[in-house]
Amino acid sequence: MKLNIQNETSRLRAVILGTAESNGPTPKVEDCYDPKSRQHVLAGTYPLEADMIKEMEAVSKVLEKYDVTVYRPKVIEDYNQIFARDISFVIEDKIIIANILPDREREVDAIEYVWRQVDKSNRIILPEECHVEGGDVMPWNDYIFIGTYSGEDYSNYITARTNKAAVEAIQNLFPHKTVKSFELRKSNTDPRENALHLDCCFQPIGKNKAIIHKNGFLIESEYQWLVDYFGEDNIFEITKDEMYDMYSNVFSISEDVVISEQNFKRLNTWLRNNGFTVEEVPYAEIAKQEGLLRCSTMPLIRD
Repeated sequence: MKLNIQNETSRLRAVILGTAESNGPTPKVEDCYDPKSRQHVLAGTYPLEADMIKEMEAVSKVLEKYDVTVYRPKVIEDYNQIFARDISFVIEDKIIIANILPDREREVDAIEYVWRQVDKSNRIILPEECHVEGGDVMPWNDYIFIGTYSGEDYSNYITARTNKAAVEAIQNLFPHKTVKSFELRKSNTDPRENALHLDCCFQPIGKNKAIIHKNGFLIESEYQWLVDYFGEDNIFEITKDEMYDMYSNVFSISEDVVISEQNFKRLNTWLRNNGFTVEEVPYAEIAKQEGLLRCSTMPLIRD
């Protein structure tokens, strides 16, 4: 397989889509990886497997409609395998296997059959000290945008997934790119004050537009850099509640086709007014785990 990912929005040809099959029981509060899942476990509203399967199949149908080759993880019994973006990501012709939370290592094994189709020289496993998840990594032409957290209390946050060592390693892998890192706001307990990944508070769409939430960024000048780069007129600024609902976590099939959650009325109207075709799907149950469409897809090939 010849991988090719230069940015977030070129025409998609092949993708890994996670699976909700045999997702396992509702986790215990102490086993939750993020504050939103924890909130729903405590409230008794954690999503049901059957509902999540239906939501993911709706996405699969949209991808098939656009002639995208869809790979799915091998199903591991009673195991959460929804968020395919966490465990690996592609930049140019290389697939980088993420060093993720130890409890989730079996997820990598379930997609091994895909990355074994890639030339061995293009399969990258970063050094052990590099922590990274694909939701924090966004190739954008000459840039690679990376969400990180570099506070001394990094180890206190289960929501801090990508460290400075990973940022430096990715810069070394792609010396011809400009790696731009962004410090993200983290909370283990309040989902409205937690940007779990960069794609939970920011995402480029189309050729020159972006969705963004200011409070997701710890350093205002870093947020402002993105606003200046894309231009204020090209920015869709989302509220704290919209970030909580995962408005920035849509998924681009091409520069003019976006898969979005059906309840994102304000965003979907703006997208259509700006010339996008919006493929609406139900994804509100999966959103309860603090991830949405970008989190559950991992592109392999774009034109």
